[in-house]
Amino acid sequence: MEIRRISGALGAELIGPDLRRPLDAGTIAAIRRALLDHLVIFFRDQDLSPDQLLRFAGYFAEPIDYPFVNSLPGYPKIIPVVKLEHERVNFGGIWHSDTTYLDEPPLGSLLLARELPPYGGDTLFANMYLAYEALSDGMKRLLAGLKAVNSSAKADTTRTREDRMRADGRADVKEFVAEHPVVRTHPETGRKALYVNVAHTLRLADMTEAESAPLLQFLFQHQARPEFTCRFRWEPGSIAFWDNRCAQHNPVNDYHGYRRVMHRITLKGDRPR
Repeated sequence: MEIRRISGALGAELIGPDLRRPLDAGTIAAIRRALLDHLVIFFRDQDLSPDQLLRFAGYFAEPIDYPFVNSLPGYPKIIPVVKLEHERVNFGGIWHSDTTYLDEPPLGSLLLARELPPYGGDTLFANMYLAYEALSDGMKRLLAGLKAVNSSAKADTTRTREDRMRADGRADVKEFVAEHPVVRTHPETGRKALYVNVAHTLRLADMTEAESAPLLQFLFQHQARPEFTCRFRWEPGSIAFWDNRCAQHNPVNDYHGYRRVMHRITLKGDRPR
């Protein structure tokens, strides 16, 4: 397996594995190591069936439900991530870590490209280890021990779900709220990462939204500094697999009038500490 980094901050393409076939323990361990080292890993030319995608995801953790969108028929753990030709908003089109409003946010997610526009639709990723490590010692001391309240109902985020909720939304939707550390320690690497995001973090615990806003706005802007990021250009059959515990992502909404269809699996995680 060849590993090619795509930026200085994070991200690597893995060349060699054929994910349509069962993988041996050594290959699975190497892929997990690459994920931990590079935070997001990419595979090209992987025209996987839903069953093959589920098998690959299951090597790393248990696939779990996504609470807001109906799944692919017959595959309750795979959700379609779709923007149609007439739609103007793209699903999840804001910097975020996936579902941090859950008590146990996911370990990570896998996204497989099915149909793509002729241009645009790239995804940005950002390294939250680097974002934390670039802070001053004084800011690190300030953040130590702070917790943040995360909600599924922030206005900017709910707008990115509007089209999908109309077309594929689940009837049993409710608001989810969870409190997590502002700085979390990765359970496998032991490294510290910023764990707030503009999509879901509502306020700091024991503070009002107004009181929290100056600090959170600084962190949201700081997290997306270009030197912490990479950009991935999709092709049909491309797969991205990211570590939700230390990376954020943001799909770029620059392809109005064209269709984009992806299949996503979310992997079970643990409570941030």
